[in-house]
Amino acid sequence: MRTDKFKIQKFKVVALTFAMFLFPIIADAQCAMCRAALETSEDTQKAESVNNGIVYLMAIPYVLVAVLGYFVYRLYSKRKTS
Repeated sequence: MRTDKFKIQKFKVVALTFAMFLFPIIADAQCAMCRAALETSEDTQKAESVNNGIVYLMAIPYVLVAVLGYFVYRLYSKRKTS
């Protein structure tokens, strides 16, 4: 019974982690000033590049928090088993 709950919890963590890494790929983010400046120009490649840069900058803090959370989880699970 305990192993079933652990498997479900592990699946949820893996699914959430996968979704978190997938989210920046499907996100379409721009601030209002960038959008206004880029909509007036006809260079769509420049607009797409700025949009991708914003998405990558948004994803970095989430990745860092996830890595930190993983190490804290590992630290506590080691203490719990000892």
